[in-house]
Amino acid sequence: MTASVDVFWSFRSPYSYLVTPDLLKLREDFDVEVHLRPVYPIAIRAKDSLFTGDRKPAQYIVKDSFRRAEFLGLPIKWPSPDPVVQNFETFEVSEDQPHIFRLTGLGVEAERRGKGIELARHVAHLIWAEDGTWTDGDRLAQAVAKAGLDLADMEAAIAANDPNPVVEANQDALEAAGHWGVPTMVYEDEPFFGQDRIDTLRWRLGMAGLQRA
Repeated sequence: MTASVDVFWSFRSPYSYLVTPDLLKLREDFDVEVHLRPVYPIAIRAKDSLFTGDRKPAQYIVKDSFRRAEFLGLPIKWPSPDPVVQNFETFEVSEDQPHIFRLTGLGVEAERRGKGIELARHVAHLIWAEDGTWTDGDRLAQAVAKAGLDLADMEAAIAANDPNPVVEANQDALEAAGHWGVPTMVYEDEPFFGQDRIDTLRWRLGMAGLQRA
């Protein structure tokens, strides 16, 4: 039986964007299925306590993720618009969130169709790497199409089948796995947190004899 790796992942996380090429390569190099399990970003899940009164964590994440992108040779810029509507002076998160719920729902629907990682790769690249405003025109539809999916068809399916229970189940599973952050990869109940832990996961899969010839 093919082994399985669950990936807890957020469209607002720069580190989630940075790990997606490695997730595609993981499937090429090992006999594993890689399942995208989208979760809401911590700004949504724990907005009442997020960075309260302290700018340093947020400042570090921005600095480190951009540095990590440079190290990996990947393009990166802060998204326009931000997938989460948030005041960066006060860190207050708006009740009105037109982007993150839509994006997360697309991730859930793509995984239902067996193309979760593909959608994450192309949509995250649009949001985090391409110039301009990712919501303009048909840019999102084009990114979805690169994953072999149709945006209008997916959104019709989302309207008929609420993705929120799946997202909540993913968040519960992330906590049950022993972590809270993204990206977290889980193999055989063992969590590997962070884009920079993909090599450790590869090592573990190799130890299990899953590397392809």
